[in-house]
Amino acid sequence: MAVYVGMLRVARLCARSPRVLGARVGLSRVWQEARLWGVRPLSSGELDHTVPLPVGGFSYVQGHVGLHLSNKTVGRCLDATAQRVPDQEALVVHHENIRLTFAQLKEEVDKAASGLLSIGLRKGDRLGMWGPNSYAWVLMQLATAQAGIILVSVNPAYQAMELEYALKKVGCKALVFPKQFKTQQYYNILKQICPEVEKAQPGALKSQRLPDLTTVISVDAHLPGTLLLDEVVAAGSQEQNLTRLRHTQQFLSCHDPINIQFTSGTTGSPKGATLSHYNIVNNANMIGQRLRLHQKTPEESRVVLPSPLYHCLGSVGGTMVSLMHGVTLILCSPVFEGKKTLEAISRERGSFLYGTPTMFVDVLNQPDFSSYDISTMRGGVIAGSPAPPELIRAIINKLNMKELVAQIVNTETGTLTELNTPGELCIRGYCVMLGYWGEPQKTEEAIGQDKWYRTGDIAMMDEQGFCKIVGRSKDMIIRGGENIYPAELEDFFHTHPQVQEVQVVGVKDDRMGEEICACIRLKEGEKTTAEEIKAFCKGKISHFKIPRYIVFVTNYPLTVSGKIQKFKLREQMEQHLNL
Repeated sequence: MAVYVGMLRVARLCARSPRVLGARVGLSRVWQEARLWGVRPLSSGELDHTVPLPVGGFSYVQGHVGLHLSNKTVGRCLDATAQRVPDQEALVVHHENIRLTFAQLKEEVDKAASGLLSIGLRKGDRLGMWGPNSYAWVLMQLATAQAGIILVSVNPAYQAMELEYALKKVGCKALVFPKQFKTQQYYNILKQICPEVEKAQPGALKSQRLPDLTTVISVDAHLPGTLLLDEVVAAGSQEQNLTRLRHTQQFLSCHDPINIQFTSGTTGSPKGATLSHYNIVNNANMIGQRLRLHQKTPEESRVVLPSPLYHCLGSVGGTMVSLMHGVTLILCSPVFEGKKTLEAISRERGSFLYGTPTMFVDVLNQPDFSSYDISTMRGGVIAGSPAPPELIRAIINKLNMKELVAQIVNTETGTLTELNTPGELCIRGYCVMLGYWGEPQKTEEAIGQDKWYRTGDIAMMDEQGFCKIVGRSKDMIIRGGENIYPAELEDFFHTHPQVQEVQVVGVKDDRMGEEICACIRLKEGEKTTAEEIKAFCKGKISHFKIPRYIVFVTNYPLTVSGKIQKFKLREQMEQHLNL
């Protein structure tokens, strides 16, 4: 679960545990402390500033229920903003030299949506977007929403095995990608699992391993068996296709699924979390209100986004917040680079910055940091993993950035825990997903009949409603904002012919928050090196999943009943590695 940390709560956040992710509190209790830090109040004038407190001595807080929730689809939101501020700059893609106003963006999105329908895609079909941040990514995000097509956010680092699983899991009918980015050869990776593409008629692919995939769209190059994105958009400008789009839009509902984001469970196998227009629109609206974007001039509301668009922070906190509130979204680079982020802030006079804690660390530690003009910076959003107090202080002081309804349940009994007692964090509201695509049983396990979503995070709430994460019921590793699931990696390493057993744990790291440590027990008589193990990983799993540390062990710490104690293993590894 991504938690957006309100900068309004910074003063209190800094005084607490580094594991604090977020809190539910209003201005009245923290403003006096916040002023000491130079923190600007973040809540909008329209929001109720009274503070909801925990109920009956239990770890339960209900948020304000008087706030209006929108029933608009993403497409209707874009239409409204383009009509309201047509000439306002909507999108700047630094690395592609692209600038569009909201009127221009709407025109291109409509043509792209119309073009997708013209090549045979229909409402409810799944389209995978696979690649780094780009204009094409934003275009596909909004065009699919306009046409009622479900966007599948595919990690740009996926290799063949991971891509095949994702596409088959949700039945992708179309896939959009660039030819390559750096060493990631997208077309060649696709050919490993879909060799038929080279000889296929564009738009009429028949694949043995990917039976649902019929349409492959290349962003930037003519490739065998693919349609070119520019040609799809051009076809969408024809009047008969635009008419089809307008007809389709009459049957769209805000409760329709619109985006699938991959996550994982305790088994490590990815699940497709399915989001609706209602989820995304209202989440983006709330984030923008908390940042008071609707009260700012265009010059004061220029959002710099280094975060990946395939994550919610990028696609919802970035694209959708910009669309909802009519503010400028600036994509500074295809993938995060601290230097490029500072360049974008300086050249584009950015006022808000998004990122994970790791990204902020890299930005602040750029050797030529002081040479950039950051005078226009005002605030931003930090999310994805715990943010230490020292980092928050540095963000406020050096970057000039001044600005959750929770229930905690006893994991054994399912009852509400008392205050200051650990339990599983549960949330309910407009932000809860529709469910896991095609997995009703796993959906039911995560979201009860009462619509409470069980996050798997272990949390504690105090008397003032502050909530802090103290652990995880699942052994997820958060490395620089990326969620990594040990079970998935353990299954992978067991395919190595010399590996007898493996346990993967997260160990602390000042920059990334956590790094991956694979504790490997080799088969009797076998020998190998850490370098050879890492080489085995390359091209088979995403680069960010390759462990930084490979430690060869002969045994693991066990419970009396023989279960491996991962928390003890983590402690042993941190000691062994001198962390």
